Formats: sequence, structure tokens, C-alpha cells
Amino acid sequence: MGKIMIEAEGLTVAAELKDTPTAQKIIEILPLEGSANVWGEEIYFDIPLQAELEPDAREEVDIGDLGYWPAGPAFCIFFGPTPVSRGDQPRAYSPVNVFGKVIGDAKQFKSVPSGATIYISLAEKG
Repeated sequence: MGKIMIEAEGLTVAAELKDTPTAQKIIEILPLEGSANVWGEEIYFDIPLQAELEPDAREEVDIGDLGYWPAGPAFCIFFGPTPVSRGDQPRAYSPVNVFGKVIGDAKQFKSVPSGATIYISLAEKG
């Protein structure tokens, strides 16, 4: 569907968006800026979006997945286990809409502290 850029603490990471209703809604409200909340190996921040859970929403996610958490409402970046994980896989607190995936090594987000400013923008075409 498209690519976004995630910037925080000198880190710039690209992510590929899936062709989902949530991804389309995220594109429509870009650019976004928020304050990082770190929960285990997940970063999330509040966004001004109201969307329903999609039929494939889930708690078990993969490293690098981007999720929308309706309860927040929040933009989530998963890069390792969270406090509710069972093993090494990331797990959301409750179901999320997985709408994208980090391109490359999502573990880079370990360097982003709680409270850091996160900026999300649409990647330049080309």
C-alpha cells in the first residue's frame, strides 16, 4: 500500500504498510507525532484515530509488526517480548490490528527511551 518513516532519537526506520482499512486510516492522519511509552519491547503512543478491530486482529504478533490498539487508541511498534509474552514473541495486551511491518531490524527500537518524541510520516515516493 505504501511506506512510512518512523523517526525517534536519531533513528530513522522505514516500514511497509499492508492493504488494510486501518493502514488507510493511518495514512489519512499522517504526519503523526507522539511521546513514546515503552512496555517491554514494545513502543506505543496515542494517536487521534478511532477504528474498529478488524477480523484478523490478534494478540500474538511478530517482531517488526506495527499495530493499532483501539483501547488506546495507540500506534504500536513491536520489537520483542512484552510483559504478557509467552516466550520470545511479542504479544499485545489485547487484540491489535496489524497494519504494517518494519523494514529491516526492528530491534533498533531498543535504543528509544520512554518519553522520546516519535515522528511518523509518509515516505517520499521514488
